[in-house]
Amino acid sequence: MNAGIFFTGTGPILILTSYDSLTNPDFVTKLSVKGIKKFIAFEVSEAVIKEKYGQHFKLVMGDLYQTDDIRILDYDGHRVFYNFSLKELGDPIYYES
Repeated sequence: MNAGIFFTGTGPILILTSYDSLTNPDFVTKLSVKGIKKFIAFEVSEAVIKEKYGQHFKLVMGDLYQTDDIRILDYDGHRVFYNFSLKELGDPIYYES
């Protein structure tokens, strides 16, 4: 499972995916279909996300109405931004279609 904080035109969101990377062409296509055609992303470890989101992480992973390849864990940009230290984030991934 890969996870990333994606800074988009509407603010940051936290996405979980089963794709091998945050720049996988199929993953990027699915984001584009959802209106995300340009982003700056930072990979975040699954362990860190489990620690910060606890039960909510388990709930989202168990949601049968979402597909396994993309799950939005948090779309509240304010919460995502302040839930992670900038020091925790690695190198940015820039994408623009």
